[in-house]
Amino acid sequence: MSSLAGKTLFITGASRGIGLAIALRAARDGANVAIAAKTAEPQPKLKGTIYTAADEIRAAGGQALPLICDIRDEAQVIAAIDKTVAEFGGIDICVNNASAISLTNSQATDMKRYDLMMGINSRGTFMVSKYCIPHLKKAANPHILMLSPPLDMKAKWFAASTAYTMAKFGMSMVVLGLSGELKGAGIAVNALWPRTTIATAAVGNLLGGDAMMRASRTPEIMGDAAHAILTKPSRDFTGQFCIDDKVLYEAGVTDFERYRVDPSVPLMSDFFVPDDDVPPPGVTVASLPGAKG
Repeated sequence: MSSLAGKTLFITGASRGIGLAIALRAARDGANVAIAAKTAEPQPKLKGTIYTAADEIRAAGGQALPLICDIRDEAQVIAAIDKTVAEFGGIDICVNNASAISLTNSQATDMKRYDLMMGINSRGTFMVSKYCIPHLKKAANPHILMLSPPLDMKAKWFAASTAYTMAKFGMSMVVLGLSGELKGAGIAVNALWPRTTIATAAVGNLLGGDAMMRASRTPEIMGDAAHAILTKPSRDFTGQFCIDDKVLYEAGVTDFERYRVDPSVPLMSDFFVPDDDVPPPGVTVASLPGAKG
């Protein structure tokens, strides 16, 4: 399968950034996209709402269903999934993209922020997947995709931001568990993570502003990589922790320059990319400050 035409995707956090990029790539195939996110009104530092995202998805050729949904709230999650099924007749793909971040050490992490990260990243991913599974079991080529990193259990990833790393690795542990649980049902469960920082609001607001944005790739690389994964046969490709450019290279992509925000600036590695993960030919990245062994 090389197209997502007619498929229905339920994507959390799809009002902007990587989630929206995945939605738009699917929309170009003619997919249906349920946008489950909290942003209904424009915010000063966060571009996009569920409604502007829906407009972009429709303009790209897809069908869109904007849904106000806090994935920490069980009733809201169930209601959003039910509305998606009522609108489009089912769910083929669940993308767990929504995430909260705080790059703080133990003393600088207040418990409200800790609970937020655990509630959205780990618990939210588990819960959205849980309630999508009954519908995915009825789909022809069902996939669950987490935007979470390889489980590289090194102290350096935890030392500066233990709570955040626990929350993101919690998402990846859901991949590990559900891929085993659902293998017999033919539901693929995989993770996707970027090799470099991606030009999103989180990078611009938290990691270094314009300078870090220029050292990043655009969200489109994640949209294209997700598409490559979601069009694979679900029974043949599951339990994988994928890196964006490696997925695309294996799919035949050799030119990664088009994804760079500023080709004159060296690319910056994202957190959690294992030291022994070799990039595709011609791709070089610098280590993210604070992420050295």
